[in-house]
Amino acid sequence: MHATTIFAVLKDGKGAMAGDGQVTLGNSMIMKQGARKVRRLYHGKVVAGFAGSVADAFTLFEKFEKRLEEYQGNLQRAAVELAQEWRSDKVLHKLEAMLLVMNEDDLFVVSGGGEVIQPDDGICAIGSGGAFALSAGRALARNTDLSAEQIAKKALEIASEICVFTNDHIIVETVG
Repeated sequence: MHATTIFAVLKDGKGAMAGDGQVTLGNSMIMKQGARKVRRLYHGKVVAGFAGSVADAFTLFEKFEKRLEEYQGNLQRAAVELAQEWRSDKVLHKLEAMLLVMNEDDLFVVSGGGEVIQPDDGICAIGSGGAFALSAGRALARNTDLSAEQIAKKALEIASEICVFTNDHIIVETVG
């Protein structure tokens, strides 16, 4: 998935997720610079971000939020149930997006292939600039005393300097 960057980190009992604002049409045209790809869900206790098709992501946000309500905010259960539905449903299976979801305790990548992945170190990124943000975020988390929010913002800033599909119009949401 490309045309965006979403980064999340859990540190010292707090979490932060950052997303850039660029919406790209194909590989050659920036359509929007201030899109909001990171959102609060479930009474503000969960943060989710997407990479991929915007329309597909809105469908997934709705489905995920319903699962959170159904399982009283149990993030892991909601993520697993969404992944199972996404993989097995003939219409949902065609959606082209990925989600990062987090609360103050857990962080997961959710994809249409049925994957629900919890990173070992509480740091994760998706999208075209994901590898750049992930590298920067890991270095910052391991070698500085920055907060989760500061790490998330700085990791996205660094990714925006490298990835042409990532800009510096950054939204950061925190939990914890």
